[in-house]
Amino acid sequence: MPMLAEKFKVPDVLKDEHEELHAVLSRATREEGALGAAARTVASRLHPHFVKEEEFALPALALLSRLARGDVTPDMAEVLPLTEQLERELPGMLEDHRAIVAALEGLRSAANAAGRAEYVKFVDELVRHAQTEEVLQYPAAVLAGRYIRAQLGEGRR
Repeated sequence: MPMLAEKFKVPDVLKDEHEELHAVLSRATREEGALGAAARTVASRLHPHFVKEEEFALPALALLSRLARGDVTPDMAEVLPLTEQLERELPGMLEDHRAIVAALEGLRSAANAAGRAEYVKFVDELVRHAQTEEVLQYPAAVLAGRYIRAQLGEGRR
């Protein structure tokens, strides 16, 4: 499946956002005491989730501009295994978000206690990022797969 994810690359704007969030979290994990410990807890939950997103949840989004123009080509069928995997794993992806947000609340508390407003802001940004994925990105990827399947006359696998 990684070969497909490479062919259908996660849009740079989404990949860049992941990298920016990861960079701030990485800095936080190097902090001392409760702040660093809370950040490491978030990182342990966030990293495997980001890997799954970039592997199968977000690559179909690279096709949205073409699909919106009505440009559907047979080679797009190759993305269907990714969108089908997202549909199967969506409940787990949402559970990941709940676990990440719970860990983020610990980071928020530690950041507030340490007077580190930049990490409180980071928590808010990461929570908003998860919400955007849940209400826009995941559904758009699923719909892209369903649309491609319908346009190409592909049966459900």
